[in-house]
Amino acid sequence: MRPPIRLAALGLGLATAAAVVIVGGRTADLAVVRESPGRGVSGTGPNAAGPLGLEVTQRGYSLRLSAPTAPFGPTTLRFQLLGPDRRPVAAHGSGQQSEPHVFLVQRDMTGYQHRHPARDATGTWSAPVELHSGTYRVLVEFHPAGEAASLTLGADLIVSGSAHPGLLPEPARDVMVGDCSVSMGGTLTAGTVSRLSFDVRRGDRRVPDPGSYLGATGHLVILRVGDLAAVDVRRVRSGLTFDAAVPSAGTYRLFLDFQKGNADRTAEYTAVVG
Repeated sequence: MRPPIRLAALGLGLATAAAVVIVGGRTADLAVVRESPGRGVSGTGPNAAGPLGLEVTQRGYSLRLSAPTAPFGPTTLRFQLLGPDRRPVAAHGSGQQSEPHVFLVQRDMTGYQHRHPARDATGTWSAPVELHSGTYRVLVEFHPAGEAASLTLGADLIVSGSAHPGLLPEPARDVMVGDCSVSMGGTLTAGTVSRLSFDVRRGDRRVPDPGSYLGATGHLVILRVGDLAAVDVRRVRSGLTFDAAVPSAGTYRLFLDFQKGNADRTAEYTAVVG
């Protein structure tokens, strides 16, 4: 049996006005949930999927950023999703849960953002983002019309200026996010499906039903440190419980998006899988 992972957490508020560059999901997120309306990044399912988001083209579909570079500061991320015929494609179905999710994070795992982009008449998607110097990984999770499974595609975005890489936080299971404490239960094990659950409390009282975040109770995104590969994640029932299929040993970052009141929040964890 493999040893359980050590978990480290750092809670950060996700500013509502800040924009995101990371890849997103639709009926699931980076580490997505498929069995229920939750989201995370996902492929065909946690039992079979390997690392996601390492390719800019997969199954004939491609992610094309409007530019490979971007200026420092607030800006708009624009991209197209191209089909096998090299023409822009639409998402599957209708409604918010059918639209792509975009996630952005820097190579040192800082600056995480999650956005729900808008599509114009030309088939170009856009979302507001707040960028700092360095290289970001842009991940887009979407479900092409007519396809049985969703895709997660990734591309790098370079922001001008001098970057100063940060250090990952030390392992811990509890994190403060504003006036809420968020505790993580469960362990991640390489090569199998692991179940994680999260408990949100304010003082001594549990928050029984966090508000909807982009159409779901919560979103969990898991990225591997180094190549920023996304892990297939699925929410297994209402609330903040997820199944994640970690493909290999290594260090991972976990980003749990949820809503408290009218504010979007993100709890961030570091997991070391032996």
